[in-house]
Amino acid sequence: MHPDNAILAIGLFAAFADGSNDDREREHIRRFAESTGADAPELPRLYQEVLLKRLKLADAALALSDLAQRQLAYEMAVCVCDADGVQNDSERRFLSELKTLLALDNHGESSQFAAQADALAAAAALPTAGGPVVAAQAKLSDAELDKSILNYAILNGALELLPQSWASVAIIPLQVKMIYRIGQAYGHELDQGHIREFLATVGVGLTSQYVEQFGRKLLGGLLGKIAGKTAGKIGRAATGVTFSFATTYALGQVAKRYYAGGRQMNTQVLQESFQKLIGPARQLQNQYLPQIQQRAETLDAGKIMNMVRGTGF
Repeated sequence: MHPDNAILAIGLFAAFADGSNDDREREHIRRFAESTGADAPELPRLYQEVLLKRLKLADAALALSDLAQRQLAYEMAVCVCDADGVQNDSERRFLSELKTLLALDNHGESSQFAAQADALAAAAALPTAGGPVVAAQAKLSDAELDKSILNYAILNGALELLPQSWASVAIIPLQVKMIYRIGQAYGHELDQGHIREFLATVGVGLTSQYVEQFGRKLLGGLLGKIAGKTAGKIGRAATGVTFSFATTYALGQVAKRYYAGGRQMNTQVLQESFQKLIGPARQLQNQYLPQIQQRAETLDAGKIMNMVRGTGF
C-alpha cells in the first residue's frame, strides 16, 4: 500500500472509530472519496474496505515506515477524532491502539500534539441552550455580522498556514462559535447539538470536514513526501487556506440567512444556498490572502486557545 493511501485509510478508520457518526457524515465522506477518484483511484476502494472492515488498521500502519509519515497519520487521526468534541471511550481506545501500531508510544511530540488537540476540543464546548427559541431582531447590523463572518474566515484560513498541525483542530470549533454568535444575534440560544445538526444538514459535517481537509492536502502532494512539516505557505494557500476560508465564509452567510428568517429554510434550500456561496467565497479568498498571511504571523498557542474559548477573538 502506498504511504499516502495508508494515511488516508487511517483517517477513515478514525472517522468511524466512535461508532456514532450518522449516515450524513458517512455520505459526505463517500462523496469526497468518489469525487477524488480520478486523482486518487484507490480512495473509493479504501472507503469501502474500511467501512466494511475488509482492511485492518494494522495493515495500514505497517505501510508507513518513515517516522514523519507515521507522525502525520497519528496527527490526522487525532484531529478527526476531536472534530466533534472531546473523545469518547471508543476513540480513545482507537488512538491508543494506533499509537502502538505506529510505534509512537515513546514519541514525545505525538503526546504533546494529542494534549494540545484535546485541550482545544475541550475548550470548544458551548453552553447548554436555555429558554424558548424565537426569532428576534438582530442585535448587530448586517454590516457588523458580515465583518464578523469575514474575520472568522480570515482566521481559519490563517490557521492553515501555521507549521503546527494541531492548530487545524481549532478550525471547526471556531466555525461552531461563529454560528452560535450569529444565532445569538437573532435571538436564538443554540447548543452544540443543534449546530452539529445545522452543519450536517448544510453538507459540512464535523468529522468529514477534517477527512476532506487532510485528504485534499495529501492528494495535492503537500503532505505525502514531507509529512506536512515544511510545506510552503504558497502551496498551502492554494489548498487548505482556500478550503477553510471558503467553507467558513459560506457557512457564516448561510447561517445569517437561516437565523434571520426564523430557521425556516429546509434542507434542500440550505444545501443549495451553501453550494452557491462556495464559489464566490473561493474568489474572495484571493482578495484577502495578504490579510490571511498577516493574521497567521500574529497567532500562537495561547491566542488560539483563547479564541476557541471565546475570550480572545
